[in-house]
Amino acid sequence: MAGTKNGGQKAAKTNKDRYGMDFYERIGRVGGQIGTTGGFAKNPELAKIAGRKGGKAVKKGK
Repeated sequence: MAGTKNGGQKAAKTNKDRYGMDFYERIGRVGGQIGTTGGFAKNPELAKIAGRKGGKAVKKGK
């Protein structure tokens, strides 16, 4: 992992040069396909519950 912004940009350029311009798209797709948790897209009821909890936490006041 790069330590600076310039280092990160150099690393990204090197990866794209070596593996193609769609390098990050491909590795992101692989990560999405092997995910097993499902997330909110598979269970909208969980999203509703989480949103309600977050709203309550914000509105508590001082």
